[in-house]
Amino acid sequence: MSEIIRKIVKEYSDSEGLGLTDRQLEMLDIYAGMLVKTNEVMNLTNITDDEGIAVRHFIDSLTLVPYIRAEQERAGRPDISVIDVGTGAGFPGIVLKIAVPQLRLTLLDSLKKRLNFLDDVCTALELQNAVTVHGRAEDAGRDAGMREKFDVSCARAVASLPVLCEYCLPFVRKGGAFLAMKGNVDEEQKASYKAVKILGGQTEKTDRFCLPGTDMNRAVVVVRKTAPTPSRYPRQAGKPSKDPL
Repeated sequence: MSEIIRKIVKEYSDSEGLGLTDRQLEMLDIYAGMLVKTNEVMNLTNITDDEGIAVRHFIDSLTLVPYIRAEQERAGRPDISVIDVGTGAGFPGIVLKIAVPQLRLTLLDSLKKRLNFLDDVCTALELQNAVTVHGRAEDAGRDAGMREKFDVSCARAVASLPVLCEYCLPFVRKGGAFLAMKGNVDEEQKASYKAVKILGGQTEKTDRFCLPGTDMNRAVVVVRKTAPTPSRYPRQAGKPSKDPL
């Protein structure tokens, strides 16, 4: 077990009142070990040192926990449905599932090899109600089984905010929320105003902070789904990134 990861994450959990248990810390450590080992044969991340994983992957993902808990309270139930769009190596989705086990989690990614890794992680950690879906966001967002079926969609480091809105808002039911994890967001937020409105959303708030233990700027943008997304969105695969709304 990595004492560095455990110490850094526990200190953050204690300081933020997240209440992570010894078992949850152990699960994160197992996840980190699988990430580093698999990364030797597959490009999952360029951050492989213990401190980097603890801060830039785990704590960065954990900054979303208060927002998830707020959505649980808003929904009046703990088992809200969350889709992590473009999950990559599982951030923030797997970390959120470990920290908030009641979530019903869907991990969406376009690369099957990454999802095979995440399936292995879910099995090793015995995560219940966690599924992987192979596909592009534009295609999945048109699937009747996934469109406007989720309480929350979230994404980290996937695309610019206007593009991310078209990827993520179609998954969210009316009244739910899209949580965008960004770095410097001011210019992107101005550019996303039109997209948010067209896609049936309304920006509720933007919280800016430094990633704890670093000087890295972070922001969480909360977009509330106030109306159904028009049927023409998301547009066909590749169109949102080439021609943002």
